[in-house]
Amino acid sequence: VQLVESGGGLVQAGGSLRLSCAASGFAFSMYVMGWFRQAPGKEREFVARIDRSGGSTFAADSVKGRFVISRDNAKNTLYLQMNSLKPEDTADYYCNSVVGTAPGNYWGQGTHVTVSA
Repeated sequence: VQLVESGGGLVQAGGSLRLSCAASGFAFSMYVMGWFRQAPGKEREFVARIDRSGGSTFAADSVKGRFVISRDNAKNTLYLQMNSLKPEDTADYYCNSVVGTAPGNYWGQGTHVTVSA
């Protein structure tokens, strides 16, 4: 199993970023997938998930209405469009399979997002 996140960077508050997660080594289209994040000094937390077909999504209250999760099963890729970014969104972002809001067993290296005030 390999999960490779990309697309992070430095952005000003109110800006946007699009994260990608390239998955390999497992049947990507058969799994509910999601994004998690870990801010400095804090526990890793659930951000959003998407069902196997991409037809249903669920997001944490902290990002609802600002972040949009999507997937392309033909490309084995998961996305997170992040809009109206806030300094509190600063974190390392990770993709993973999801059961409820709990992550699966494999983690990629993550991609870092810094939002400046």
